[in-house]
Amino acid sequence: MTAGTPDMHMDSPHGALPSELVLFPLNGVLMLPRGTMPLNVFEPRYLAMVDAALTGPRMIGIIQPAADGAVGLSAPDGTNLFRTGCAGRITGFQETEDGRYLIELRGICRFDVAAELPLRDGYRAVQPDFAPYLADLEPDSSAVTERDRLLSGLKAYFEQRGIGADWDALVKTPDERLVTTISMVCPFDPAEKQVLLEADNMAQRSKLLIGFVEASLRADGDNRINALN
Repeated sequence: MTAGTPDMHMDSPHGALPSELVLFPLNGVLMLPRGTMPLNVFEPRYLAMVDAALTGPRMIGIIQPAADGAVGLSAPDGTNLFRTGCAGRITGFQETEDGRYLIELRGICRFDVAAELPLRDGYRAVQPDFAPYLADLEPDSSAVTERDRLLSGLKAYFEQRGIGADWDALVKTPDERLVTTISMVCPFDPAEKQVLLEADNMAQRSKLLIGFVEASLRADGDNRINALN
């Protein structure tokens, strides 16, 4: 096996899933199957990571460090990682005049880290285990049983957090896209993001979303009451 040119296995509708996967460890960042994520890549080691992905399976593993850090920033070398991440395929690529890469990833399939490989040009790579998550390769047909409750909570949550949204478009968004997008973009803490990632299916993920949103609204209400006392 040649470094940077991984063997491929497990055919999927998007091509074969790789037996080796480059990693982009990002604090507080969640990728889910069929979700899309823009990335601005500028660190030399991660430019090398993108180069390796482009010459191989065009996939990058998004995974959270199991340590505190600034949201959206990469983790220092050697930081412990959560066991589960999600592989995304590069669907858009642009190189800027100042040497950055602007890429777009589309989530394909979650994975567990089976083994970490030696550093390559400063970036991390793993042997991924996709087997527990092969259902990710097909659209999730599980039902969102409390969609109205979720939307009601989200409207109040967005107002609380000052998040702008096209509400008419959001209301018309199909269940899976709604749950996936909201899970990825809402500013939940890293532990909550990881719980959403590891949810068995969309129905479970939507229940978790309702819980996180309503807990945030209750906490905000409690804080206002305490401020008045």
